[in-house]
Amino acid sequence: MKKLIVTQTAFIAFLLIASPVYAQSADVSKIQTFIQSIIQVLVTLSGLVAAGFFVWGGVGYITSSGNPEALDKSKKTILYSAIGLTVVLGAFVLSNVVSQLATSAFGAGQ
Repeated sequence: MKKLIVTQTAFIAFLLIASPVYAQSADVSKIQTFIQSIIQVLVTLSGLVAAGFFVWGGVGYITSSGNPEALDKSKKTILYSAIGLTVVLGAFVLSNVVSQLATSAFGAGQ
């Protein structure tokens, strides 16, 4: 119990002594550019993954040789990759819209 009290006291003291962070010194435009770059990289990677699953499903569809289970599995692979790609592209468009709205509302970074 004493360890818990000492730990909590030390943590509270650390929070009280910690130097304040000034938000005005942060360059918001650099942070925005960094986040947009990360989103673009993730969208590109997910597009490549979706293309790979499209190919995987297409090859499975072609090579199913009339096997209904393999044909159904390939159709689901193609459908799910299309849904995933749609969600990713929708998120990309939404993030761009939110970014433009935030820039117009709060102004570009100084």
